Amino acid sequence: MVLKRLSLSLFLGFLLTSLIVPSSIARFVVEKNSLRVTSPDKIKGTYDSAIGNFGIPQYGGSMAGAVVYPKDNKKGCKEFDEFGISFQSKPGALPTFVLVDRGDCFFALKVWNAQKVGASAVLVADDMEEALITMDTPEEDVSSAKYIENITIPSALIEKSFGETLKKALSNGDMVNVNLDWREAVPHPDDRVEYELWTNSNDECGVKCDMLMEFVKDFRGAAQILEKGGYTQFTPHYITWYCPQAFTLSRQCKSQCINHGRYCAPDPEQDFSSGYDGKDVVVENLRQLCVFKVSNETKKPWVWWNYVTDFQIRCPMKEKRYNKECADAVIKSLGLDAKKIDKCMGNPDADSDNPVLKEEQNAQVGKGSRGDVTILPTLVVNNRQYRGKLEKGAVLKAICSGFEETTEPEVCLSGDVETNECLDNNGGCWQDKTANITACRDTFRGRVCECPLVDGVQFKGDGYSHCEVSGSGRCKINNGGCWHESRDGHTFSACLDVDGGKCQCPPGFKGDGVKSCVGKSGTEVRSAWAAVWVILLGLVMAGGGGYLIYKYRLRVKHGAHLFFLFKTITSVKFYLAFCSLQASVYYTNIKNSVGLSIVKISIQLFRSTI
Repeated sequence: MVLKRLSLSLFLGFLLTSLIVPSSIARFVVEKNSLRVTSPDKIKGTYDSAIGNFGIPQYGGSMAGAVVYPKDNKKGCKEFDEFGISFQSKPGALPTFVLVDRGDCFFALKVWNAQKVGASAVLVADDMEEALITMDTPEEDVSSAKYIENITIPSALIEKSFGETLKKALSNGDMVNVNLDWREAVPHPDDRVEYELWTNSNDECGVKCDMLMEFVKDFRGAAQILEKGGYTQFTPHYITWYCPQAFTLSRQCKSQCINHGRYCAPDPEQDFSSGYDGKDVVVENLRQLCVFKVSNETKKPWVWWNYVTDFQIRCPMKEKRYNKECADAVIKSLGLDAKKIDKCMGNPDADSDNPVLKEEQNAQVGKGSRGDVTILPTLVVNNRQYRGKLEKGAVLKAICSGFEETTEPEVCLSGDVETNECLDNNGGCWQDKTANITACRDTFRGRVCECPLVDGVQFKGDGYSHCEVSGSGRCKINNGGCWHESRDGHTFSACLDVDGGKCQCPPGFKGDGVKSCVGKSGTEVRSAWAAVWVILLGLVMAGGGGYLIYKYRLRVKHGAHLFFLFKTITSVKFYLAFCSLQASVYYTNIKNSVGLSIVKISIQLFRSTI
């Protein structure tokens, strides 16, 4: 049994080292962040440091701290509590950056031990002069799995010579202050971030696979929001290897590879005699690639996240459901075209290249500023490999740092990536406690002090010590910051609801309009209102009296006019009695004519009075 496992290990080792691109042309790029010493003056400057592949680097931001080198437990492999050491910063002091030496234990364990006693970041000094490497998590270590996922502070590997420089300054009693800067760790060439995830469908590969599966589930929502909004372009990738020509007909290659040894994956259980084979993993990887390609053709590339998540839940290896039947059921439930996916996958038994997997192998080779993909899983953002914990908030912060400032989408300002600096003394920004309004806003880049927009009303000011409302509608917000008071059911306000309006006491009041307005007492105000009503009542009564007099005079005038007309007619009648017959006839005509006129005039005068 021992011999069998030894031969298997030797074969797998040979396979993995020979399946990757030849070392003569391989190019490994270490992702770095800027480390700047701000004091003492004699060592001021910028130095290289390699970002650790665990914890949560502050992508898009920076962190300042004071370096401490412990007298005991200098490699950090034991718990600092055993030596009575604490790195907890005192209120008002800079965060503590712990400097430890490389060696004797995992990088991650050093960082975990320092974090537990209050360290804000860890610098690991190399123990030999060599090119910087990426500090990674241990493979298949059950004990480390318990703490790796709980590491939340950033860490970096520094060169041995720089480490010695820091130690010498500290031994001389100097205060060594350092600034870790991740703002340029991810480039931002345009308003869209391009990122890719190198993953694997194998769910039985230990701690890293568990972390990968959990990340895909948690990040799905944010990824789909970014993709649907056109803010990002996401591409999944899958690592495969080829089997050396001399072993293509061996049992091992046949069980781990498809297309006659061209595309391989390690056996999930590392046991060729039972369970699933490596080729089962390659086939599912190929299927997931084709799911992405088919969904991308329908302009819905985000469906990949649904498929991968659902497949993890519904088709796990432990339950013996990791197969085509289960995969087809997931495809059907998502409304994908199964025939197109099968056509994309091609024939895994053919002695020829598979275009999809061939493209994946070519993509593993580093291009531009991105090195070869050798760590699984690997996240690449704007052609830079992400280093840090594969966790929703940390990854979202890294992706958001790829946007130019002020162009990031709303999801980048969500609670998942907030720094929560506003919780401490309101971040040092202006606030109105009465109206519960603040200028402090948490972002993934850190807090910013900006006068807010509240209910459509914009505040203006420096955001730190002063913000005031401006523009139309300003009086809706805390009365525009002006004086106001209610008296006897009447509200008096010094706020003028106009653009550029200042606080001005209302008529009858005097004061600054902001803190106070002093005016008439309540009795004087009531007397003034009473006088106004008396004047108005007098005017109404005078107007009514004038109207009645006018009506009376009009009627008297019309009556006198009628009396004169009738008197005239009577005089004419007596005069005509002494005239001739013709005069009598003439009188009759005149009477009729005059009488008709009198009637018409009387009717008109009557109608004018009603």
